[in-house]
Amino acid sequence: MNNSINIEEIINHWLSTSEKDYKTMMNLYNSKDYHWSLFIGHIVIERLIKAMVVKETNNHAPFTHDLRRLAKLSQIEFSNEHFVWLDTITTFNLNARYDSYKQAFYNKCTLDFTAKWVSNIKELRQWIKVKL
Repeated sequence: MNNSINIEEIINHWLSTSEKDYKTMMNLYNSKDYHWSLFIGHIVIERLIKAMVVKETNNHAPFTHDLRRLAKLSQIEFSNEHFVWLDTITTFNLNARYDSYKQAFYNKCTLDFTAKWVSNIKELRQWIKVKL
């Protein structure tokens, strides 16, 4: 265990910020800002997985947005379907952030597409929280 950091404090930070981001994701979804809702949805999942990484490794989570990489470090046994979801959700971070992808991602984020992925994010969120 790394005694120079407060593990519980770091885990609580990731959990509390994920909760705030979840509310933001839902507010953006309800206001029809679909692409930003999915971008924040990525952060919701990222923060939860980082909490698990800290819990399992007793050290800081790495500086990455790659959910599959974080998931492997978390030692949670994700299903193949969840890994596929994590790969797709990771793209929401890139697609909403970088100009070369923004317009195509914006056009992709219809109500149906976003509703499906918000639902998947909610399911993953609950599943990960049970593991914590």
